[in-house]
Amino acid sequence: MDESVYRFAEFALSPGGRRLSLAGVSVALPPKTFDALCLLVRKRGELVAKEEFLRTLWPGVYVTEANLTNIVVDLRKLLGKEAVQTVAKFGYRFTLPVAGEAGIDQAAYESFVRGKELMAERSLESIQRARDLFMICVAADPQFAKGWAWLGRASRVLEKFKGDRPLTPNVAVAAFQRAFAIDPDSACAHNFYTQLQVDTGQGMQAMNRLAARIKTRGEDAETLAGLVQVLRCCGMLEESVAAHRKAKALDPTVKTSVAHTVFLQCDYASVFEHYVGKQYYLDVAAWVAMGQRERGLTLLRVRIAEQPELGPWMSALMGSLLAVLEGRREDALRLVERARSVYEPEGVFYFARHCGMLNEAASAVELIGRARREGFWSSETLERDSAFDGVRSGVEFQAEIAEAKGMEARARAEFEMV
Repeated sequence: MDESVYRFAEFALSPGGRRLSLAGVSVALPPKTFDALCLLVRKRGELVAKEEFLRTLWPGVYVTEANLTNIVVDLRKLLGKEAVQTVAKFGYRFTLPVAGEAGIDQAAYESFVRGKELMAERSLESIQRARDLFMICVAADPQFAKGWAWLGRASRVLEKFKGDRPLTPNVAVAAFQRAFAIDPDSACAHNFYTQLQVDTGQGMQAMNRLAARIKTRGEDAETLAGLVQVLRCCGMLEESVAAHRKAKALDPTVKTSVAHTVFLQCDYASVFEHYVGKQYYLDVAAWVAMGQRERGLTLLRVRIAEQPELGPWMSALMGSLLAVLEGRREDALRLVERARSVYEPEGVFYFARHCGMLNEAASAVELIGRARREGFWSSETLERDSAFDGVRSGVEFQAEIAEAKGMEARARAEFEMV
C-alpha cells in the first residue's frame, strides 16, 4: 500500500500528490473541493466545524457558508449521500471507514490501531500491551503526533493504576511534549494531557488552556471531553455536565468522564447510563449510595475475585469499600492509609468518602483537604452526599465546605474571563 494514501470505499486519496482516484482512475476535483475532502478524511469520524473549513479553504477571505454547502453537495454526489454527515449548526463529519493515515508508515499505523483497541479493553494487561505497541509505532514513525499522544495516555494510566514509577511519568510527559511539538493543535493530545494535568494538581492550568483553545478554534468534542473532567475537579459540576452534552452533540461516539460528575451530584441513577465499558468501582459505589448495599457488595466481591490485575491503587479503593460494607472497620482504615501513596486527587476524595461512611471525621477531613490542595474539590458533594452525613456537622468539615466554595468561585471567575 502506498504509505501516503488514504483508502475508503473504492477511492484512494493522496493529499501530498493532490490526487484522488476511483478504482485506479483519476478523479478531477476543484482545488477547494479537494482540500475539503482532505480535511474531512484526515478527521474521519470527528466533527469538522464550519469555522475550520472556512479558515482552511479561504484563509483571510470572507465567504458565505453557501460556498461550503456547495462543496459538500458535490462531495456527496461523488462519494454517496451518507459519506458526509451534517451536524446541524456545527459542521460535517466523514463517515466512511478509512484505511491508513497519509504520510504515516503503514506498519506504524497498524500498531497504532491495535494499540487503541487494546486501550478500550481497560485492563492493566491490555494497556501494558497497548503502550508497547505505541512505542513500536513512534519508533517506526517519529513524526506521528497521535501515536505520541496515545503513548502518553497509556503511560499515564499505567503510572496511576499499576504504580509504574518513576519511569512512566517521564515517558508520559515526554510523549505529550513530542505530540505537541509535531502538532500543537492535536485534539486528542489536548484531551489526554488534561488528564495528566488534573491528576498532578494542575487542573486550573488545564481549564485555562482548554478554554483558550475553544475561544480561538471553536468547540470540538475532544476538547470538551477534557473540560468535562477539569470542570468537575474544580467543583463546577453543572458546567461539566453541559460540556459533556455539547461533546456528545458534536460527536456521539466521544467518551467522557461525566459518570463521575453525576456521581458527585448525587444523581446516582444516571451513573449507570454513562459508566460504560469494563467496570470497576463507580457503579458499585452508586448502588451503595442508593441504599442497595447487598447488590453493591455482591458486585464488589465478584469483581475483586475475578480481576486480580487491579493494581495497588484500584485494589486499595475497592478493598476499602468492601471492608466498609462488611463491617471490617480496621481493615478499611488500613486500606485507606494507602491513599497516602495515591497520586490522583479525585481518587483521594473517594477514599475520604469511605472515612465518612465510617464516621471517621478526622481522617475524612484530612483527605478532603489533601484532595483540595492537590487540585480537587466539590462543595456540592460535601453538602449533599450521604456518605458524609455522620461527619458533616463538624467545624473542620464545614471549613472544608467553605474552602471548596471559595475555590469554585475563583475557578468560575477565571473560566469566564478566558
